[in-house]
Amino acid sequence: MLTAKQHELLLFIHKRLAESGVSPSFEEMKEALDLRSKSGVHRLIGALEERQFLRRLPNRARALEVMRLPEDTAPVSRADASQRDAITDIATARARRSASQGSAPGTAAGSFFAGDAPALAVPLVGKIAAGLPIEAIEDHEQLAVPVALLGPGEHYALQVSGDSMIEAGIFDGDFALIRKADDARDGEIVVALIDNAEATLKTLRREKGMVLLEPANSLYDTQRYLPSRVKIQGKLAGLLRRY
Repeated sequence: MLTAKQHELLLFIHKRLAESGVSPSFEEMKEALDLRSKSGVHRLIGALEERQFLRRLPNRARALEVMRLPEDTAPVSRADASQRDAITDIATARARRSASQGSAPGTAAGSFFAGDAPALAVPLVGKIAAGLPIEAIEDHEQLAVPVALLGPGEHYALQVSGDSMIEAGIFDGDFALIRKADDARDGEIVVALIDNAEATLKTLRREKGMVLLEPANSLYDTQRYLPSRVKIQGKLAGLLRRY
């Protein structure tokens, strides 16, 4: 299932190929989708390649081939697609090592992977910015998560919005699995609540009496706050990505 931007880019490339036989330039794609930089185009093309909608033709500059179009020509929102889509495991190594623990008794199970891997229902409490901080959106949805991704402790899920953590492999639309915690070590990726109002997903650092929230994207600056303004709400335990 494609995001709206992925869908828009795919149709734009398809239209240009049909009209001229030549792929649009990255600058043209950036302008057509109203993106801030070409890095966003690269990320979208990479996602479309992973999903086998596009492929790059070797030894030819600006050569893209549309392999297929979505069955539905209208983009499907992530909310509407929610539990219908197969979710691919890109968990952290720690989460993968927990696979042998099995499912806890009395928990909900779902079929998200071949072999009907057991799944637990965890709260999906809203969206979190991986760019500039945005207000955390509270709701009461549930997300079925394979047991193999969940280690000890209490967990919840947040959907990532933004691209400031892409160099850490965290992309717009991913579901971040968060283990509840009120403290973390330097270098850990955390959910930080700022001024009791805004939540963001960043790498935690401490320096000269300040709390630093570092992005994993050179286009973004590190955010600096007094410790009194920042509360740790949890630590990244794993990721889910929809294809």
